[in-house]
Amino acid sequence: MNGDFVKRALEKAGNPNVLVNMISRRVRQLNAGNGGASRPMVADVENLGVADIALREIIEDKMGFEMPELVELTRPVGKKRKKH
Repeated sequence: MNGDFVKRALEKAGNPNVLVNMISRRVRQLNAGNGGASRPMVADVENLGVADIALREIIEDKMGFEMPELVELTRPVGKKRKKH
């Protein structure tokens, strides 16, 4: 993978874990070879590997992501049981 592409894509994603997930999902799509999702969304990919293609798509805003809203979890309050 091109180190410069990684740095620039990380600026877009903000989180290395998110970036890894985006790249791996897109690499699987590109390697699938079955139609629209398997075609690169950027030009001039002749000398690039699939991971670099995925990185360029992120850099050029051809694909993105949305972080889910964090919701605080609470324990349900149940009825108190009677002691016998």
